[in-house]
Amino acid sequence: MAAPDHTGVPLLELRDVTKSFQAVRALRGVSLALRSGEVHALAGENGAGKSTVVRIIGGEHQPDSGDVLLDGEHVRFSSPREAQQRGVAVIHQEPIQFPDLSVAENVFMGRQPLRTGRRIDRKAMHRRASEVFDQLGVPIDPARQTRGLSIADQQIIEIAKALVADARIIVMDEPTAALSAVEAERLFRVARGLADRGAALLFISHRLDEMYTLCDRVTVLRDGAFVVTERMADIDNDTLVRRMVGRSVEQLFPKRDTEIGEEVLVVDGLTRAGVYRDISFSVRRGEIVGLAGLVGSGRSEVVRAVFGVDDRDSGTVTVDGKALPKGKPRNAIESGVALVPEDRREQGLVLELSIERNASLARLRQVSPGGLTRQSRERALAGTWGERLSLKFGSLSDPAATLSGGNQQKIVLGKWLATEPSVLIVDEPTRGIDIGAKVEVHALLSDLAAQGMAVLLISSELPEVLGMADRVLVMHEGRITAELSRDEADEESVMYAATGNGSAA
Repeated sequence: MAAPDHTGVPLLELRDVTKSFQAVRALRGVSLALRSGEVHALAGENGAGKSTVVRIIGGEHQPDSGDVLLDGEHVRFSSPREAQQRGVAVIHQEPIQFPDLSVAENVFMGRQPLRTGRRIDRKAMHRRASEVFDQLGVPIDPARQTRGLSIADQQIIEIAKALVADARIIVMDEPTAALSAVEAERLFRVARGLADRGAALLFISHRLDEMYTLCDRVTVLRDGAFVVTERMADIDNDTLVRRMVGRSVEQLFPKRDTEIGEEVLVVDGLTRAGVYRDISFSVRRGEIVGLAGLVGSGRSEVVRAVFGVDDRDSGTVTVDGKALPKGKPRNAIESGVALVPEDRREQGLVLELSIERNASLARLRQVSPGGLTRQSRERALAGTWGERLSLKFGSLSDPAATLSGGNQQKIVLGKWLATEPSVLIVDEPTRGIDIGAKVEVHALLSDLAAQGMAVLLISSELPEVLGMADRVLVMHEGRITAELSRDEADEESVMYAATGNGSAA
């Protein structure tokens, strides 16, 4: 096992690097050293400069000033291909692969072993791919088609690509954003194994607990500037948050005291065979109810059925005493229910459409009198919610894909809040967004509850549930196993119920 080399020459180093894009200074004097045998975290809010650092390391951008050193020697990557040839691999959040090719073909794309006559040696390719997956401890069949593989397996394929290319510097950019806890743990084992064999890893994540689990050191950026590099063992969670955003960890969950009123949403006996059974709960005006549980417990399936996206076998859903028919989202919307879905990119936005069009999708009747969309109404609606949610954008006519993750989430929230709901269901509202954006979303949810809205919050981040909820419902294998007040709920009691040890609520 290779120990992190804290004294020798770093495999890759940035020294006082600056980079500007027209009038925007993306990086201001950033320094970073990646060492053999070490997993190094890069932390900061969206806009802190992390992506620009990744693109410079990967050869997509060249610095305006400062130095990039490889094995102690000055280098200037002119392209991503040159960076790859020099031993740098960048693994993105959403890998880009050829779905109709085999796993082995994707692993060896551009570097296939050849036989006589320059024909591809498929046996050698499959044999070497099997060796790499065995080395990573991941059972993936090199002969199977890539189409249909999970994001987690696709990322393992990207790591295999890096190994067959003899990469020594591996950048992992938000690799766990779409992974379950089990998949993330497997990725951590693979990443630590790479470091133990002498690679230098740069790990980027918005989840601080992952940094403490995996990383040896952390470099913090804020507003494009270098803040500090520390050993993870020497910096506590609160200090790390303050370095990143200038706020204490207590300020991450700005929960306001509210007056809780009568029941608005009542769910009784909701059942779907093999998914969930006998789900009953209510949410009151001014109340935030947290729905917790491990991945696969049935949380998202329940709220999709409540909203009418998915069908249910039995049970009732009422809003202000009015029963909602199953499988009809339009009736839910008309009755004052809004659902911010778990996957904003796939289910909440049409990324190719403009910001203003996305913001008005849930109110097409209002912006399209007579069936013809009025751009002035569409733009006014988007502008109103953009201002209320402090949306950061270039132009409302820009595609939603150009926004940061936090601003995309604000668009989804704004789209549904424009329907003036009495019940707001938010599924993983802060997944994949930075700490600053999380604070803004948490403050918004708290304000909405204070205004009398009933909020149902589903989150895999236990601190978020504990920090924001007035009551916590815990699910395990399709059943509610505990109902805890804000005073009763802590990490131990929630996890006890989430693993099936709690008494049925």
